[in-house]
Amino acid sequence: MSAQQVLFDAPGPRARRTILIGNIVGVLVALGVLAWVVSALADRGQLAGSMWSPFLEGRTWEFFILPGLLNTLKAAGASIVGAVLFGLVFGVGRLSHAAPIRWVAGTVVEFFRAVPVLLMMIFFWLALGRSGVVQPQDAPFLAVVIALTLYNGSVIAELVRSGVHGLPKGQREAGMAIGLTRTQSLRNVEVPQALLAMLPALVSQFVVILKDSALGFIITYPELLQGVRRLGVGEGNVIPSLLVAAAIFIAINFALSSLATRLSGFLSFRTRGRRPAARGSMTMDPAST
Repeated sequence: MSAQQVLFDAPGPRARRTILIGNIVGVLVALGVLAWVVSALADRGQLAGSMWSPFLEGRTWEFFILPGLLNTLKAAGASIVGAVLFGLVFGVGRLSHAAPIRWVAGTVVEFFRAVPVLLMMIFFWLALGRSGVVQPQDAPFLAVVIALTLYNGSVIAELVRSGVHGLPKGQREAGMAIGLTRTQSLRNVEVPQALLAMLPALVSQFVVILKDSALGFIITYPELLQGVRRLGVGEGNVIPSLLVAAAIFIAINFALSSLATRLSGFLSFRTRGRRPAARGSMTMDPAST
C-alpha cells in the first residue's frame, strides 16, 4: 500500500464530480479576470499598435532589454553559485556533531533568513559605496550578489539540513558499518542523496534568486526591470514594457524548471540503472565458478 493511499482516501464519484466542477469554475473565473484586464488595457489604449511598435526596433533590444537581461543573468548566476556554496558549508555545519559549530552555523543561518533581502541590498550598497574598497559603479552589483547569496544561501542550508534528516537512518548506519566516520558518511553518502532529493526545492530557490535580482533597480543596478522602466518612461508605454519584462522572466524560469526536471529524471534513471547491473553481476558470479 502506497503512502498516498494511507494518507488520503481515493475520491469517489461524487467527490470527483465536485472537483471537476471546482476546476471548471476556477478556470472560468481566471478567464473572466484575464478578459477584464485585457478590456481595461484596451480602453486605455495600452494595446494599441503604437505602444508595442518599439519592441520591433533593434535599438530597443540593443540599448534597453538585452543589456538589462545580461546584467540580471550575471547577478543571478553569481548569486546562485555563492548561495549553493554558502548553503552547503553552513548546512553541513548545522549537521556537525560539534556543538560550537552547530551553534555558530545555526546563528548565521537564522540571522540572514530573518533579514529582508532588500534591506541587505541597501545596507551593502551604502557600506561598499562609502568604504572606498570597491569602485562606486561596482557597489550595486556586489550588493545585489552578496544580499542574494546570504539570504538564499541560508534557505539552501536549511534545505540541506532537512534533506539529510529526511533520509532513512540506515544510510548513515550503512556508511559507518563499512568503516566511514560520521563526517565521511555525511559528506560522501548523505549529502549527495539529500541534494538529489531536494533538487525541485533547490530549483525553486534558484527561481527566487532570479526574480529577487529585480530588486536591484532600487539601488541603481541596471538590470532588466530598470531597463524596461527606462524604455517605458521614454516611449510612454510603461505597462507594455513591464509585460514584456514579465514574459522574459516567465520564459527563463520555465526553462530553468524544465532543465531541472530533465536533470532529475536523468539522475534518477542513472541511479536506477546501476542496481540491475549490480544484481546481474552477482548472479553471474556463481555461474562462472
